[in-house]
Amino acid sequence: FVKQFTDKVERAFLSRLVEGVTETKLRLDYVIDQNSKTKIKSVTGDRLSAPDGLLPDSFMDSVPDSAACNECVKLAKKHGFAGLSGFVNGVLRTITREKTKLAYPDQKREPERYLSVMTSTPLWLVQKLILEYGTESAETIFQAAFAEEDEYPAEQTSIEENGETMDFYKNRLKEAGITVEPGAYYEGAWLLSGYDYTQDSGNKQGYFTVQDESSMCAVAAAGIRPEDFVMDICAAPGGKTTAAAELAQQGHVLSMEHCRGKLELIEENVERLKLANVDIRCQDATEYMQEQEEKQMLLSQICLVPDLASWEENDIKYRVTEEQIESLVELQHTILQNACRYVKAGGTLLYSTCTITKEENTLQVERFLKEHPEYTLKEQRQFLQASMPVTDFIMRYCIS
Repeated sequence: FVKQFTDKVERAFLSRLVEGVTETKLRLDYVIDQNSKTKIKSVTGDRLSAPDGLLPDSFMDSVPDSAACNECVKLAKKHGFAGLSGFVNGVLRTITREKTKLAYPDQKREPERYLSVMTSTPLWLVQKLILEYGTESAETIFQAAFAEEDEYPAEQTSIEENGETMDFYKNRLKEAGITVEPGAYYEGAWLLSGYDYTQDSGNKQGYFTVQDESSMCAVAAAGIRPEDFVMDICAAPGGKTTAAAELAQQGHVLSMEHCRGKLELIEENVERLKLANVDIRCQDATEYMQEQEEKQMLLSQICLVPDLASWEENDIKYRVTEEQIESLVELQHTILQNACRYVKAGGTLLYSTCTITKEENTLQVERFLKEHPEYTLKEQRQFLQASMPVTDFIMRYCIS
């Protein structure tokens, strides 16, 4: 829908509105509850309209209060809730009048509830990460995920250079007015900003791969040599597969993914980068493959959970439950039990997650090492870049 609008400012506004309402859902609900006799849990249709207007009213200065109210009343009527249009109008106008006096939970008396409301994060998740990381670190995590765009530097996209094409590519980007800066963690990483997605960036030509720096560091930690065989057992969308293939020049990469729909993503990346040393297979990582036992170095990309770090899906924090985490920890354990049997003597098992719960990281690795004394922990890193969203909180384990 947003891509139908060619004006960059218009696209940015629509994206911010849609994503913002989702990101701030709990905070918006709290504000509505404080200014309405009818609580949000008992409301149906206006839940669609009121938050849409409350976001620009309270968080987007570029939208006049009256315009936000009027448009949301029209939206309620358009979607068959004319009977509730008065409620929507009344709530929004009340909040507009009182927005400089909005009261939130007291930070000193109710620190957990305050953090839950202000960062729009379920209370159980706030309590969990405070318990695991301490109050100060937990606040940093949630505030980084919730931050308004102007609170941090301009959004940057990290890319990994593709061989000798990078010098040509950097000059081309600079000529197009795009800012190119070196990465913070990985020598082969570059950070791009000030670009328009409609620009011909060179991605299709294979000049680079879009990849988090932490993912680049993970592949580097595996110590892949030109002659190695590598297995990426949960491979979609294929960024680690292609990075491993470029390192294993005369070697081979077996890239596996159990979801057929995601296999196309891996295929696209392999074809775009013209990599001839990759085989792609539809394979469930929980099913053991006897023929691969002790044959490979294993690049094990375990990203199976609706992870608490991956908030590009802005509603994922509302959908994940403690029970889901527990069941997925067991799924990860099963996959690790298979994965370790593929690794040849002297090889490396890399366990990589995009989440920050201890059950899926430190505790998972401790459990594995107790069950497999033949493995030793070689390296462990956790990435936290304050100027980026929580997707950069990533645990990497290199077990050999």
